[in-house]
Amino acid sequence: MAPHGISICDVQAIGAALETFEKFQYVIIIYYLVERRYGPYIALSGTYRGMGTQLLFSYGNMRYSLEGKTKGMIAQSTLGFEQGPIRPPNEARSLLLRVTRNCPWNQCLFCPVYKGQKFSLRTAEEIKRDIQTAREIADDIKALSWKLGESGSVTNPVMRHILNNNHTYSYQSVAMWLYYGTGECFLQDADNLIMKTEDLIEILSFLREKFPELTRVTTYARSRTVSRKSVSELKEIKAAGLDRIHIGLESGSDRVLKFIKKGVDADRHIDAGRKVVEAGLSLSEYIMPGLGGEALWREHALETAEVLNRINPHFIRLRSLRVISHAPLYKKLENGEFKPLTDDQVVEEIKLLIENLDNSTTSTVTSDHIMNLLEEVHGKLPEDKEHMLEVIRKYQALPNSDRLIYRIGRRGGAYSSTDDLYRDSSTYEKVKNLISELSARGPDEVEQFINEMANQYV
Repeated sequence: MAPHGISICDVQAIGAALETFEKFQYVIIIYYLVERRYGPYIALSGTYRGMGTQLLFSYGNMRYSLEGKTKGMIAQSTLGFEQGPIRPPNEARSLLLRVTRNCPWNQCLFCPVYKGQKFSLRTAEEIKRDIQTAREIADDIKALSWKLGESGSVTNPVMRHILNNNHTYSYQSVAMWLYYGTGECFLQDADNLIMKTEDLIEILSFLREKFPELTRVTTYARSRTVSRKSVSELKEIKAAGLDRIHIGLESGSDRVLKFIKKGVDADRHIDAGRKVVEAGLSLSEYIMPGLGGEALWREHALETAEVLNRINPHFIRLRSLRVISHAPLYKKLENGEFKPLTDDQVVEEIKLLIENLDNSTTSTVTSDHIMNLLEEVHGKLPEDKEHMLEVIRKYQALPNSDRLIYRIGRRGGAYSSTDDLYRDSSTYEKVKNLISELSARGPDEVEQFINEMANQYV
């Protein structure tokens, strides 16, 4: 069993689902697709990569290698290095290196990550040893490729050999990075700019020296921490090798920020964001539709748009709120202090946000996470603004029954566009039948089913 009760099913069941869903990164297998062998439904969340008969899935810190049957990952190689629990979805194919441990703030009510874990700084020497180990692993994998007759390239036969020999996960992750060939690196954990500037510069310089093939290096940071750096310091950090900073803005409303204990206000967000942009670094600002709940949704949308207009980040990344049981916000949901929005209300909120991003804002809006209902809300401002609004209007114009089918299909990994509803009549009918069966069990069964599927991605 995986964390949070997620089932790991065998290769044959997964294969049956793959025949229907040819392209997906996150998986929820509805029982119709596995011949009802596993109860009402199976929830399997993770990253998929097919290598012959072997499948590798990951969930949080747990990794599973499947070859004919489920088995735990048993490390036979001691060559490895430390990695953290999370990274942005767009860094899925990046080399992952842990620079700090956990989060120095760790009080945000919506966030279930790092709770109960103490923050700690890693020394520059410690991190450099990990970078050196990652380099040795990469060289070892390339040597293996030559031995297998693949001329140094990390191909399917090379990956099959590595997965079958159960190396450490960090060894496997370097292999996957080489396999994808992105040349990108993400520095974990939550707030690496909290390090002394000279230490971060030393680490970045060493990383670039050992991996000259890197095309991009990125990290998470908090606005409160970034605002304490001068623009000149940020320019030095950029010169040492950092390309992009991901910041969790979440909201531009001071009332929302205070309620969720973000530890920062709108003015601090603006100051930090502008400093990053002025320093020449790429900036991704993450916002969380739904975070204002029923009481503050409109203020949340309008004031977030205002903050984004004043920062004009390179990327605006949507991460719709999901409140799971081990997040502190769940208690406020249970006692009625926080009333969450429905999927349709969140869509309306996103529409209001986009409508209020002005023509001087030139950000790229992305909806690159499975928690977002409408993946197609994506484009470059201001020229793609109308396209994004049309995606929303198209969803809102669907009949109630089709919106419900789309929501289940989206949460199950079958749909990435409302157009998918009419491209696959077989899946449409299966989901429609599923809704009928769930509805027959009780009035709340459909929504409970959707919530359970969506929450597996948090």
